Amino acid sequence: MLYNALTQMKAKSAGPGKYADGQGLWLTKRSKDAGKWTLRLVISRKRREMGLGRWPDVSIAEARERAAEARKTLRDGLDPISERSKRTLAPKAVTLEEAARRCFEAKKAELKNENARKRWLGLLEGHVLPRIGGLPIEEIDQHQIKATLEPIWHSKAETARKSLGHIGQTLKYAAALGLDVDLQAPAKARALMGKQRHKTEHIPAMPYADAPKFYSWLCDQEHTAALALRFLILTAARTSEVRLATFDEIEDGVWTLTPERTKKRGASIAFRSLRKLWRLSTSQENGRQMNFCSQRCAASQFPIWPCPHS
Repeated sequence: MLYNALTQMKAKSAGPGKYADGQGLWLTKRSKDAGKWTLRLVISRKRREMGLGRWPDVSIAEARERAAEARKTLRDGLDPISERSKRTLAPKAVTLEEAARRCFEAKKAELKNENARKRWLGLLEGHVLPRIGGLPIEEIDQHQIKATLEPIWHSKAETARKSLGHIGQTLKYAAALGLDVDLQAPAKARALMGKQRHKTEHIPAMPYADAPKFYSWLCDQEHTAALALRFLILTAARTSEVRLATFDEIEDGVWTLTPERTKKRGASIAFRSLRKLWRLSTSQENGRQMNFCSQRCAASQFPIWPCPHS
């Protein structure tokens, strides 16, 4: 059996052809100055050839090292050609910040408006990414999450809770990419940080009996916010639905909201009690202008509702 049959001088002086070095290693030269290394192996009872690089870029010594490593892999019961392909195709290290931004891009369509999109990524940018965003996501564990969120776990409980949830969503996204991440890390971090001591304090609602008096007071206010609040009271609509209302949504006294403008994105909602409450100004030039957009809009240009004392 041949063993280390080639030398640097022989390889350099040889013309086009195939030259055996031994143990299945071959140098194939297509010209005097260029060639390639191949290793002949028997894998699953089939003869295969494994490329080991170009000659003279890969020296004889390096070619022999690569051949020895491939033969060792084969003795371990693995296919050296397949194993090399796996290493080549393996995803590069992805940082937590990269994964979070890619996860955000994938979730954009689920978020209902621009504010929701800003809040989703803003939480991570404000409290998580500056501390651990540069770490490979496969290295993120419960201890790093705990060290990041523990300072605000009780003082900013809602922010910390949502940030923890976004980390969990990012880890799930990374797992879908085929990365080896710990999906239980957020739950483990929560267990380490303990129950949040923050007590939610809800803003008390106005007693129903005081609503007429409050509405009467609003009628004496001449700024846009008061007009918007009167409109909200009369329609029982959501704040965002009122703030973003446009003139072209109202026709013949009926305000119709499309599914995209409602919170649950369900069927269209029509408020049919506006005929006597809404007066459109003829001076509006842009039919899509927001009704309650700014202080610059004069009260006379907006809907006027009857007040108890008028």
